[in-house]
Amino acid sequence: MQNILRIFLVFSLFTNFSFSYELKQKPTVKIKKAIGKIVLDGILDEEDWLSADVAKDFYNTFPHDTGYAKTKTESRITYDNKNIYVSAICYDELEGNYVIQSLKRDFSYPVSDAFSVIFDPFDDNTNGFSFAVNPYNVQREGLVAFGGGEGVSTDWDNVWYSEVKRETGKWVVEMAIPFVSLRYKTNIPHWGVNFTRNDLKRNESSCWSAVPRVYNISSLAFTGDMEWDTSPKKSGTNVALIPYVSGEGNHNYEIDDKTNTKPNGGLDAKIAVSSSLNLDITVNPDFSQVEVDRQVTNLTRFSLFFPERRKFFIENSDLFERYGFRQIRPFFSRQIGLNSGNVIPILGGARLSGKINKNWRIGIMSMQTDKVKSLNVKSQNYTVVALQRQVFARSNVAAIFVNRQAFLSNQQLISDFNRVAGLDFNLASKNNKFRGKVFYHHAFTPLQLNDNYTHASWFEYFDKNWLVMWNHEYVGKNHFADVGFVPRIFQFDAVNNKLVRNSYWRFEPIVMYKFYPKSSIINNHGPGIYLSQYFDSKLASNESLLQGSYKVIFQSSAETKLELNKSFVKLLFASNITSKGLPLAIGYYNYNNTLLSYTSNKRKLFNYLLTINYGQFYNGTKFSYSGELNYRQQPLGIFSLAFSQDEIKLPEPYSHAYLTLIGPKVELSFTKSLFFTTFFQYNTQLNNFNINSRLQWRFKPMSDFYIVYTENYITPVFGIKNRALVFKFIYWLNL
Repeated sequence: MQNILRIFLVFSLFTNFSFSYELKQKPTVKIKKAIGKIVLDGILDEEDWLSADVAKDFYNTFPHDTGYAKTKTESRITYDNKNIYVSAICYDELEGNYVIQSLKRDFSYPVSDAFSVIFDPFDDNTNGFSFAVNPYNVQREGLVAFGGGEGVSTDWDNVWYSEVKRETGKWVVEMAIPFVSLRYKTNIPHWGVNFTRNDLKRNESSCWSAVPRVYNISSLAFTGDMEWDTSPKKSGTNVALIPYVSGEGNHNYEIDDKTNTKPNGGLDAKIAVSSSLNLDITVNPDFSQVEVDRQVTNLTRFSLFFPERRKFFIENSDLFERYGFRQIRPFFSRQIGLNSGNVIPILGGARLSGKINKNWRIGIMSMQTDKVKSLNVKSQNYTVVALQRQVFARSNVAAIFVNRQAFLSNQQLISDFNRVAGLDFNLASKNNKFRGKVFYHHAFTPLQLNDNYTHASWFEYFDKNWLVMWNHEYVGKNHFADVGFVPRIFQFDAVNNKLVRNSYWRFEPIVMYKFYPKSSIINNHGPGIYLSQYFDSKLASNESLLQGSYKVIFQSSAETKLELNKSFVKLLFASNITSKGLPLAIGYYNYNNTLLSYTSNKRKLFNYLLTINYGQFYNGTKFSYSGELNYRQQPLGIFSLAFSQDEIKLPEPYSHAYLTLIGPKVELSFTKSLFFTTFFQYNTQLNNFNINSRLQWRFKPMSDFYIVYTENYITPVFGIKNRALVFKFIYWLNL
């Protein structure tokens, strides 16, 4: 291990100084106030459009990042007292249908023909907004966080307007984005901006301000400069009330033979404290319209991570959720209002979040849940305070405090609380090549135990050819994060049926290299080596994965990957890996396997993903195959089938296991405002068959009517477990 670390460190230093990407000069577009009225009709005949600066000569980002795009795009921008207006002429020389997924809002940008604008209102290269449309005027908006290196989060919703006119040889876009829908600071004369375009018929992606193809096209490190003739003023009163009413009927056949009905109602409010700071309030929130989690087969010894899907927690979630690492989180919002899969009523809550100025960002959230006697769950208050201070070009120092406090009869239980305080340093270089994080988090409990902290570091160098990464983690066995997510600290003792806490260290280096053929059907290809190794508190190794891989990405966007995996596990306790039969005995296990996967061209109407994994598995063998088949009927919808099969054969006295997960899904978009989604999940590991159907009617901007139906059956006998029908009406009212 020490030799590997030495090689890695030397290699890191070498690559840090040997490879660079020459940044192109930052382009500038001037934004002038409109003299006349802009009418959204997809016809750019107003005088203000004719006299506006033109952002043109877009650069390639895929399949190459050298030279100008073959597909021409021209964009313009202006404003008045209420809106920023963006227009684009998207020239389209090739015959054939556009590539779109459906008419549903928040489409996936990488696999759709589209035009987008990205704003960085603080010009800090860290946080921003993205607005996009496809040729059928389907809208997509999202938040850009962490410099945009991880793309756009489309869970953020807001009100804005657009029109698209399709003509021979081009399609024309007009957008009106209200100032009240943005968060910005007054008296800032320059905003970061970029305009991007996908022409998937030509298989070309481009942008006005050049972005190297190895980075996400939404990266704020490469925005151009938008120069205001007069800095925008405060947007004025910005208050939105979002009441809802709902009705539910459910029947749990495992408990009784009674159908329960329940009416419900509540209110959300959004109040702009300033043009850059927002207050969100919720009273009796209801998340019945949220799509249920897509199930996966779990062959690990630890809990799996499922992302938050509830809207109230998603907006500005990067202020709260991104402390620590993915598997070491001091705060995870799914711990609020959920308990072992059971819904805990949330009485209400509030969240203040946003920018104080260019360098300071703040988030304060407090939520109160009700008690549930049947589950022996007490009333709880959850409070989170997060603060970020930007340093250097794109880095920041961030602090977080998380508090869970139990209540009984409206009185605090002094001996029932959990608190975590932490400090993170997030590194991002100006040219986007260097990223990293260092953090330290400390837990506080009534018992005041030792070894109650965690710390970690992660550094990455990433350029056109090289990806070099280093990561270390340490979690103390008494690091209690009740409102967080730290699954690896728990080991399940299957013999004594209990969870045992243990400290652990982890070291994780990666080295990858890419080749770019000058003339080939292959866009890039290259090898990689990855090591993930876990140790106990005395640095004795108890688990490792050494992986060699080779990945090929084709010009068509299809890709294939080969992995050779060498694994070692020391089971500290008898463990039931498959949830079937006799637990595996304590001891050492060494095993190897090979994985091969292929993802087809997603621009095609029919596309698919297939993966095969075969080899040793603990003291037996495992043959796994999985995939996803998709057929796109433009613009009606998408028909898909996800499946996985694991065939595990173990020696006597252990049992073989055959685990199947099948999930057909249908997504229909009858219009741009009426959508239907239904999917089935057949899971033999959980002995469950699930049906979930949802009809959504967006009858006005941000206002919806939902009908949701769910059923669950016990397999293989298919006896009914429960079913429920929910109606929900949401109305967005701007004051």
